[in-house]
Amino acid sequence: MNVTIVQQRQDEAGSAVVERGITVQSSFNTVCAIEYLKSHNVHPKVIERVLLHPDQRRKTVH
Repeated sequence: MNVTIVQQRQDEAGSAVVERGITVQSSFNTVCAIEYLKSHNVHPKVIERVLLHPDQRRKTVH
């Protein structure tokens, strides 16, 4: 049995920052995205997960 767990984001503002960081990465580069996310106090493990392991990003709930 496959069970998909979707984690709800608790912080909409933080979610928006992470989404912008992903956009920065695709528009510029990973270093710029890391600096952007660090400047917004995103936890280093979150930065690593979302920028270096896109397959591990949370799934968006529509």
